[in-house]
Amino acid sequence: MSYRTLQETAVRYFLEVVRTGSVKDAALKLNVAPSAVSRQVARLEAELDTLLFDRRARGLVPNAAGELLAAYAKRTQQDIERVTGDIQALRGLRAGRVRLASVAGLAHEFLPSLAAAFRAQHTGIRFDLEVCPQADVARRIRDGEADIGVTLSGLPEPNIEVELRHPAPVLAIMAPDHPLAGQRQISLSQVVAYPLALAPADSSLRQLLDTSCSRQGLNYETIFSSNYLDSLVSFAAAGGGAITFYGEVSVRSRLAAGLIAAVPLRDREMNERYIEVQTLAKRNLPEAARAFLQQLTDSLIGMGEAHEPA
Repeated sequence: MSYRTLQETAVRYFLEVVRTGSVKDAALKLNVAPSAVSRQVARLEAELDTLLFDRRARGLVPNAAGELLAAYAKRTQQDIERVTGDIQALRGLRAGRVRLASVAGLAHEFLPSLAAAFRAQHTGIRFDLEVCPQADVARRIRDGEADIGVTLSGLPEPNIEVELRHPAPVLAIMAPDHPLAGQRQISLSQVVAYPLALAPADSSLRQLLDTSCSRQGLNYETIFSSNYLDSLVSFAAAGGGAITFYGEVSVRSRLAAGLIAAVPLRDREMNERYIEVQTLAKRNLPEAARAFLQQLTDSLIGMGEAHEPA
């Protein structure tokens, strides 16, 4: 096989099929006809004299040869991005791109504000922010789709470097005139006396709540449910006595504007929550991503120090 083939369109189309699991979905992403994707994959298979995919009920899955080629192609893409970033660094961060993958709660306010502040100093830097489920953040980093991931802590992920693990306790969120709004700290036993606005049962916040309530034998009433967490905050802020749960980072501007009240919880499980900043292990990030990573970790550390008791 010619080395040139591994640098051409065929590999780019092959990688998109790996990511999407289907020729049709890859074609949509690439804005080409499905037949063009099929031809390029067939070309690779002919050059290598081997099949690259297993066809299963859930779509196309790379076989052992396909996984080897995908790993090579992803490393090559990352090397090109790093070299491009290093060249741009010679221009003093006047150009470059930072690709972020984040859970929804941190993508609503925190990351866009941080990106805007970074661009105020480095106007040539572009940002791509992809919002995805917690389980997808590490995968996007491994697949070369993101430079930096911002998520909530879970089980250790292979080939993922945790650049920062920062406490992010859960707060009870309510309207400013709620009977509990003036308390310095409350417990879930007090909270469940009021109706709740909650995320679905498979969300990390809901799992923390259910674990703590189960341990204490507490029952609660859900009157509003949404997989869009900001809708829960808006519902609680509208009054009616409802309470929801969120991290302080995600509601900072609404707190500052007096639109909501946020009260810390005493319960152990609700304080065992962490934000993780993730990158690909052993990868040299492009200069723009390295600089933003430093600003991101500094910002999180600074927020923690600002909220420590005097």
